[in-house]
Amino acid sequence: MTNVQLYSQISSLPSDLKKEVSDFVAFLKHKSKIAKKIKERQFGYSKDFFKLSDNFDEPLDDFKEYM
Repeated sequence: MTNVQLYSQISSLPSDLKKEVSDFVAFLKHKSKIAKKIKERQFGYSKDFFKLSDNFDEPLDDFKEYM
């Protein structure tokens, strides 16, 4: 669809629907700005954020009877 075709379709709308189109265009512009602000996460971003105990891989006492 060309700009001229889009303009002619919008021009043929009643004024209340033109207002809705205008609001939608404003929403899309705002959404586009937000999408640009989101950056891709870097590898290792949460390094040292989580701490695991030294005995993390050892079996739990609760399961000793099953071993």
